[in-house]
Amino acid sequence: MLTPRNLLVRGMLVGLAAGVLAFLFAYLVGEGPIDAAIAFEEANATPDPGAAAEPELVSRTVQSTVGLLTASVIYAVALGGLFSMAFAVAYGRIGRVGVRATAALVALVGFVVVAVVPWLKYPANPPATGNPDTIGQRTSLYFLMIVIALAALALAVYAGRSQAARLGGWNATLVGVAVFVAVVAVAHVLLPAIDEVPEGFSPVLLWNFRLASLGTQLVVWTTFGLGFGALVENATRRGAPLPV
Repeated sequence: MLTPRNLLVRGMLVGLAAGVLAFLFAYLVGEGPIDAAIAFEEANATPDPGAAAEPELVSRTVQSTVGLLTASVIYAVALGGLFSMAFAVAYGRIGRVGVRATAALVALVGFVVVAVVPWLKYPANPPATGNPDTIGQRTSLYFLMIVIALAALALAVYAGRSQAARLGGWNATLVGVAVFVAVVAVAHVLLPAIDEVPEGFSPVLLWNFRLASLGTQLVVWTTFGLGFGALVENATRRGAPLPV
């Protein structure tokens, strides 16, 4: 039988692959907008003749290669472990759905909750578009949006399950989706907006960077949905049943 430990190991292995793929995507698609944003920042910086030049602790080359790869892998491996636990909870509890379909569904829900919902309210910004004094506030609001999305998901699941016997599976699912959208919409309206993009910054550059950041998340979650499902299904075919 595939134990929770077995699933965790597979989730982290898939996370390793997802981290490498996310690094490649971010390097090829996201580094261009970052370099352009840094160039904009340097071109519009006000020079201070009396200030000494600050030493560069980590070069831009290291940041965009080794640093980016390390961060991507650590993030994806940790997230892969959490994904495996979410799969273990979901499998066998969402109708007659197989291993691969369950993994794909969990990945889709995870992408929406963890990536899309906070991105819609607080999208990532490249260099030169944020005030260093508000980075703590922006980070807190971003993670608060994730917490709200997770709470909305839990409430949606509860609402859907409570109405399943009375409305049927399809209609109960629609009720759950409506609850999730309503809670998220209220949060989007009530939470403060942050707009620190300087005048003259290219909106195309900003949009390309934000799409690249969301695309990186999409690569990670797609790898989870496809890779984890394939690994676990392959194990079940070899005679290792899943706990339900």
